[in-house]
Amino acid sequence: MNSIKVIAFDFGGVIATLSPHRAAARLGALGLENPESHLDAFTQRGIFGDLECGRISDEEFRAGLSKLCGRELTWKDCQFVLLGYIQSVPGRNIDLLRQLRNEGFRVVILSNTNPFMMDWALSPRFTPEGWSLSDVADTIYLSYKIGAMKPDPLIFNTVLNSEKVAPGEMLFLDDGQRNVEAAAALGIQTMLVENGSDWTERLKEKVIGKK
Repeated sequence: MNSIKVIAFDFGGVIATLSPHRAAARLGALGLENPESHLDAFTQRGIFGDLECGRISDEEFRAGLSKLCGRELTWKDCQFVLLGYIQSVPGRNIDLLRQLRNEGFRVVILSNTNPFMMDWALSPRFTPEGWSLSDVADTIYLSYKIGAMKPDPLIFNTVLNSEKVAPGEMLFLDDGQRNVEAAAALGIQTMLVENGSDWTERLKEKVIGKK
């Protein structure tokens, strides 16, 4: 097995703990009926999927969601809904990302996400210390910029090519079984974690304990 050079983290469900029910409740409060049917914890559909895959802009999403809700929504309304997904960002996760970089690993984020979420995550509002996600990761790979969503092999190959590593030299953490299976099929080392769980000691044992 090749030694690990790059550790790729999913954002929602790994770095941040997700609360899909809260996002659905916020969406319902804006007037959308059966909001749960429009949201998914792993791979979005409809205009939510179009947004995360980069097929539509944030403004086109705002207009589309306004139509679905039957009322004119603002950009901030849309962000309020989508940030409902974020329950917390455990400090232990941020601490470990910083430690891994100090240990010499390339730390990257690989996320199915959208501009509304990243407006927050890439700002000092991300942590109480005023760090943004870009302060604790070497590179951030975003579905809406790449034009593909996990589990599409294209998004994994984009990371491998950009990082210039063999599949076996990358470890990928995700809370979605389909995403982990897709990465493993390409030869990438994987770790399936549960949303909200403390995976930090398990990861340290795997990559630091064997250095």
